[in-house]
Amino acid sequence: MNLRLRPRPRPSLRTVFAASFALVTTVVTGLVGFLSYDAAAHLVRVDQQSVFRQVVQDLRQQVTHKALYPADYVSGDPDHDGPRDDLIRPTRTVVQVLGAKGRIADTGQPTLPVTATDRALAESPRAGLVRFVGGEVEGDDYRQATVSLGGGRGAVQVAQQLSDTEDLLNDLQKRTVLFVAALIAASSIVGWWLARRITGRLVRLTGVAEGVAATGRLDVAVPVGGQDEVGRLGRAFDDMLGRLAHSEEDQRRLVQDAGHELRTPLTSLRTNLSTLRRYEQLPPHVRDELLSDLADEARELTDLVNELVELAAGQGEAGEPGPVALGEAAERAAALARRRTGRTVTVRTAAPATVLGWAPAVQRAISNLLENAAKFDQDRADPLEIVVTGGRVDVRDRGPGLDAADLPHIFGRFYRASTARSLPGSGLGLAIVREVAAAHGGTVHAANREDGGAEIGFTLPLTPPDHLSPPGPS
Repeated sequence: MNLRLRPRPRPSLRTVFAASFALVTTVVTGLVGFLSYDAAAHLVRVDQQSVFRQVVQDLRQQVTHKALYPADYVSGDPDHDGPRDDLIRPTRTVVQVLGAKGRIADTGQPTLPVTATDRALAESPRAGLVRFVGGEVEGDDYRQATVSLGGGRGAVQVAQQLSDTEDLLNDLQKRTVLFVAALIAASSIVGWWLARRITGRLVRLTGVAEGVAATGRLDVAVPVGGQDEVGRLGRAFDDMLGRLAHSEEDQRRLVQDAGHELRTPLTSLRTNLSTLRRYEQLPPHVRDELLSDLADEARELTDLVNELVELAAGQGEAGEPGPVALGEAAERAAALARRRTGRTVTVRTAAPATVLGWAPAVQRAISNLLENAAKFDQDRADPLEIVVTGGRVDVRDRGPGLDAADLPHIFGRFYRASTARSLPGSGLGLAIVREVAAAHGGTVHAANREDGGAEIGFTLPLTPPDHLSPPGPS
């Protein structure tokens, strides 16, 4: 039987942040505490050793500059101005005096050990000879030195207790450890608080994202407070949800509108197809009309599907936007319209104009304007005109013009004026023009000409907008 082990849950970002903060604080505080204690202990020990060596040096100078006797170093000087007082005045120093042949003439407190070497120094004829030694006296550690008086008169032993210094350093070490431990504990608490404060908004934002992923709902409140990176992330996420909701609504509306518009040609096709069952019984002229209607409806349905696909895809162009010369785009669209419609199309460019965008999309928008003008201008007496003025493109015709009631709606999807109900088309051509203009940061416009006809077009900014995106549903 195969047993599947559950993956170990990963720690949260808050835990990782708090643990990292505590770890860094522990390492830094421990290192600083150790170095501080080590430096302080070294300075104290060096200072104590320096003081003791100075005492021994002073003693040597006393015995080498003047012939002194053991009696000069015995305790009990009422005036405290003897050479012994000079030794013990700077620091607490134990002094023990040895007489001739190394006998103890004045016992120190505590009594210092006397070795054969110390006795030999007491009998030495030379003054100022020194012997350093360390050891334990009555359970305490001492640093000790023996200095000969010379002439066999004896020697003076001085000692410095080390236990007090070490006890002081041990106490300092304990205090340092306690301080470091307290600082680590405090920093861990502060680190957890900071981690909770910093990651709290991220946790809430993560909850919102998981809720959106689980339910698919886009109409949720997103925490967007703060001006830092988390606040910016929240605002960006909220804006993204808004755009997704808007795009979802656009797609839903597009599907509904498309279903409505497709229903009419499909119904007509079904009717004509049912009539085909009686094809042999129909008169010749009815047969021709039926086949012509089927061809027209199939063509209209194809055009409608193509425009729906084009509009749903947003006419997104691959790659980054580039410079588009409006005059050249107008010339290409005019040449295409001449081949398709057989109409005369003139292009007038007042001044060369270049915009930042997608050339195929701009050309498609101008072509849609020309197709719309050709559809309404049935007389063919006057040419269709394209006028490019800066970033403004106008397509002019001599058709019946636009009704005032239709002007606010002609760029809407599937909108068809009452005068255009009998004309071919899907009502998407001008909607695509609006999408292209909006994607380039521009606007659309429509008006009637004073001497008859309509003027419909768009205006694109010559200065590129801050953010360009491929044309999409809006």
